[in-house]
Amino acid sequence: MSETEREVLECDILIVGGGPAGLGSALRLAQLAEQNGVSADDLSVVLIEKAAELGFHSCSGAVLDPKAIVELLPDYRAQGCPIEGDVVEDEVWYLHESERVKAPFVPPTLRNHGCHVISLGRLVGWLGEQAEATERVDVFTETAGAEMLYDGERVIGVRTGDKGRDKDGNPKGNFEPGIDIHAKVTILAEGVRGSLAKPLIPKLGLDADSDPQVYALGIKELWQMPAGSVEPGRVIHTMGWPLADDAFGGSFIYTMADDIIDVGLVVGLDYKDPNLEPHALFQKLKTHPAIRELLAGGKLIQYGAKALPEGGFHCIPRPYSDGVLLVGDVASFLNPMRLKGIHTSMKTGMLAAETAFAAVRAEDTSAERLSLYQTAINGSWVNEELRFSRNFHAGFRHGNVAGVVNSAVLMATNGLGLTGRGPGRAGHEEMETVDHYLDHNLRGEEYRTFRRPKYDGELTFDKLTNVYHSGTKHEEDQPCHLHVADTDLCVTRCAEEFANPCTRFCPAQVYNIVDDEAADTGKRLQIDFSNCVHCKTCDIMDPYQVITWVTPEGGDGPRYDRL
Repeated sequence: MSETEREVLECDILIVGGGPAGLGSALRLAQLAEQNGVSADDLSVVLIEKAAELGFHSCSGAVLDPKAIVELLPDYRAQGCPIEGDVVEDEVWYLHESERVKAPFVPPTLRNHGCHVISLGRLVGWLGEQAEATERVDVFTETAGAEMLYDGERVIGVRTGDKGRDKDGNPKGNFEPGIDIHAKVTILAEGVRGSLAKPLIPKLGLDADSDPQVYALGIKELWQMPAGSVEPGRVIHTMGWPLADDAFGGSFIYTMADDIIDVGLVVGLDYKDPNLEPHALFQKLKTHPAIRELLAGGKLIQYGAKALPEGGFHCIPRPYSDGVLLVGDVASFLNPMRLKGIHTSMKTGMLAAETAFAAVRAEDTSAERLSLYQTAINGSWVNEELRFSRNFHAGFRHGNVAGVVNSAVLMATNGLGLTGRGPGRAGHEEMETVDHYLDHNLRGEEYRTFRRPKYDGELTFDKLTNVYHSGTKHEEDQPCHLHVADTDLCVTRCAEEFANPCTRFCPAQVYNIVDDEAADTGKRLQIDFSNCVHCKTCDIMDPYQVITWVTPEGGDGPRYDRL
């Protein structure tokens, strides 16, 4: 097949993304077809996933609220759903540099009685097996959605990514052009900062009535502990150190089956300090005496990082238009107050499936018909839960103490709180220039030179060591999937104003400023895209918004098998 020839695949419903939202849609569609006597020939459903296997790109804490899965698969436990452990204990710690203070009670939003500690990757893999077993969903892994297809402003499907291009974009001997998948309804379940949804939302004006999204970065490691030393189901959340008061975030520690401890740090991507490095803070976290003690005798076995949509209720775009529905994290259906989004992703996927199924059968996939998805969300527990937490993140813009006070008031005011809506600014706009931060935060001139801490290789690790433990792989002779619109800006204005924060906010050692005698400034930006763990932080946090994350070849990226 030539470079210009593309196969066209026709289907009724296309699902882009094989996470809990996409698989929730797929399974619900299979159930509806079975219940209504609709054969696979009469309702064709296709799901594409960019990872090599379902679950390989799934990274989360994770504590699962079973509210959605019990609706979708009431006998999920009997069917073998992989659960690491039922939650047996909740704790909240406030950390100082060398001390911890255990909260005398756990706030209602962080109580996890009845929930499960899980590996999201294993849960997603299992959901995929259930979907394929119905023989009503065609699942294609290693297939990246590269471009939306339109007829005017109506979405008519997706073009998948080419394979076999060299670094200059030229076809190699193994070249395979992507295919055009045409669908009556496309369900976007790409996850946070979806590369298809990012341009689609402003193009169709879906964000006209919503606030700019605010994100956070979650970084985590799995530790193998000595046999018999870990009771599964223990859940610990922390606040305070090593984060400064003006940086939103906290850490989590969950105990899993097989004597594994899951430890991670979440950092709001609306911080002010241009020198802040989330990865360094995470490594520092593990040196706290209470956490060092938990990990004593253990060994790092896996690493991962992923952005989270923290904005919540006010940041949800209109999740429908002609021929398209948005589900899960791609549309900000995450509850930031509970630190949970798997159940809401799955439920919105199910509601989208019900809407799409009825629309296709009625031969009407217009925006007006698909608006019933919004109606269904508004009448569901998803809307109730997210509306209650609507002003949670906004409370932290005045510091963590103010945020905690606001959270307490939220409980008494049905989500109103003290602050109301946020400032209506994207998170990256909060970052201050080096000069401004230096002038207003009582820092010395040494602040201008960022010094990355030294790591011992046993408890703390550099980025490249962590990348190795992510299993990430990319064919290096392919076009770079990290597009920087103006690389000259990186070694001129950005170097002067922000001291190249991409070298710090990336948790995977992708961006480096290196010496180059041929360059006018003697420096150039080097992008080591093969280290990328697909967290999307660069696309989100770049202060000039000149970085665009696009999909690499299908099948490339991290290989999370337990995260």
